[in-house]
Amino acid sequence: MPAATTHIVCSRLAFSWPDGTPLFDGFDLAVGPGRTGLIGLNGSGKSTLLRLIAGEFAPVSGTVHVTGEVGHLSQNLTLDTALRVDQVLGIDGTRAALHAIEAGDGDEAHFAAVGEDWDIEERTRATLDRLGLHHIGLDRTVGQVSGGETVLLRLAALLLRRPEVLLLDEPTNNLDIDARARLYAAVDAWQGVLVVVSHDRELLERVDHIADLREGAVRWFGGTLSEYERAVEVEQEAAERMVRVAEADVKRQKRELIEAHDKLAGRTRVANKAYENKREPRAVMRARKRAAQVSAGTYRILHEERLADARGRLSEAEGAVRDDDEIRVDLPHTAVPPRRRVLTLDGLEIRYGSRAQLEVQGPERIALVGRNGAGKSTLLDTVAGELPPVAGEVSAHVPLRYLPQRLDILDESLSVMENVRRLAPGTDVQRVRAQLARFLFRKDRPDQRVGTLSGGERFRASLAALMLADPAPQLLMLDEPTNNLDLASVRQLTTALESYRGALLVASHDVPFLRGLGVDRWLRLDGELTETDPP
Repeated sequence: MPAATTHIVCSRLAFSWPDGTPLFDGFDLAVGPGRTGLIGLNGSGKSTLLRLIAGEFAPVSGTVHVTGEVGHLSQNLTLDTALRVDQVLGIDGTRAALHAIEAGDGDEAHFAAVGEDWDIEERTRATLDRLGLHHIGLDRTVGQVSGGETVLLRLAALLLRRPEVLLLDEPTNNLDIDARARLYAAVDAWQGVLVVVSHDRELLERVDHIADLREGAVRWFGGTLSEYERAVEVEQEAAERMVRVAEADVKRQKRELIEAHDKLAGRTRVANKAYENKREPRAVMRARKRAAQVSAGTYRILHEERLADARGRLSEAEGAVRDDDEIRVDLPHTAVPPRRRVLTLDGLEIRYGSRAQLEVQGPERIALVGRNGAGKSTLLDTVAGELPPVAGEVSAHVPLRYLPQRLDILDESLSVMENVRRLAPGTDVQRVRAQLARFLFRKDRPDQRVGTLSGGERFRASLAALMLADPAPQLLMLDEPTNNLDLASVRQLTTALESYRGALLVASHDVPFLRGLGVDRWLRLDGELTETDPP
């Protein structure tokens, strides 16, 4: 529990999916004042937990108690494009009543609708200004604003309500760098209780506590994401030392058990030989033989129990070590020599009017940044051949592969193995299995149908299909690859791309991720494609 005063309390919570699969069982949580970063692996239940707290899902058993009003910014909420901005903000009724009064209509219903909110339009404009939405009129429709602006509008609606508890689920997805900065400022200024689910490192550096949801329970860490990672690193180093100690103890107990067996076998041979030679009365010899057998059994059981205890300590020590597998890729055929031409955009004009002139050479790593709606995805679609250019030419001089935001390159009815072999039909099955193991698809996992994979698994399968394709891609293009990935998956992706030897063109608003790739050039698309300084 992060604080003595709690605003969110989950007690003995149980929740299962409609097919009966349990997610939480006897789950307890207490959240106090301040900003909490809720992290965990994909599929651990972070978004579901927020929806339970917000009252959108009902638990099978247990209770959820929240002090004060709750505001919830969900991850995948879609809005009717015909809605007006004031409707999204929830002020349309108050605003209409206010306008009616100003026009001379003294109906008491209008005064009741306005209540104390005579400054609603001024307060709304101030909130929109703070989020960089000053240019958006209240009478515009959702269809006239970008996806990132829609996210900020939904946040503005929550801020106008002034809830005591604010729940944010991946709020920076689809936000450009400028919009992210405004959201960070809103989080910094928040005075109530805030719980945010995010993989955005910069956002998680602004929280007061980290709540790590793992295997149906939460562990609390004081401080920001960096402080959490340092604490976990120290903890894991200690856990790994305990594993080494426990492994050494198991080996020692095995050795001592073998030695005990040898010693007891020697004693048994001596006793049997003495019995056969009958050097002493038969009754004495039988008694000695029985005593030796009992002693031998006790001695053996003692050592076997010691070995079982040692194995138990090893299992417990191994359980404390996190499974932080990393993707390991060694694809020499993707290598591009320095100064070799990879991609040429000559007088290219794409839909919505943006233009690009570009020459990519060698294994360059290029970050493509720009505001929402600038056309970054459209540019990548055009380079990949999925959209025709309005004018100009695209010339790819090496094999290229493209992973769009929608992750729709896989056939959901086929297995992971079958999808990879679709793009590399001549590759030996055993070689594909060996390579898929490097993407963490081991044992029977390559035979799992894609439609049953989690979000993180689907992303790894898509990445594997692209990187293992034949011919090997020497230009890899990725569009917002970290959206909806947990922190562990982002680390895995970064590790995989570190070992990739071809050229990279990555469109992303995730600046820490881009920096981790070792970007050579930063390009900004804003009408024209131009080189820019790193953010």
